[in-house]
Amino acid sequence: MSKRQEIEDRLREAFAPRELEVVDDSESHRGHAGYPEGGESHFNVAIRAEQFKSMNRLARHRAVHAALGPKLISEIHALALDVDV
Repeated sequence: MSKRQEIEDRLREAFAPRELEVVDDSESHRGHAGYPEGGESHFNVAIRAEQFKSMNRLARHRAVHAALGPKLISEIHALALDVDV
């Protein structure tokens, strides 16, 4: 399973979002630090879910990181988050 798919699966399971977009942006970072051959190192995630309603920005980001888990987070060089209700 690709990291992009794993990110999507974990976020869908944790938050049942009404909107979710996971984009592997690794190719645009080719040649930069943190870019491994084969990509899957840089991701942009936009997620909208009711669970975020009572959370501030930091709590939302922490919730996403917790849902992804420390192993997956450690395998990603860059994760840009757009988290909202």
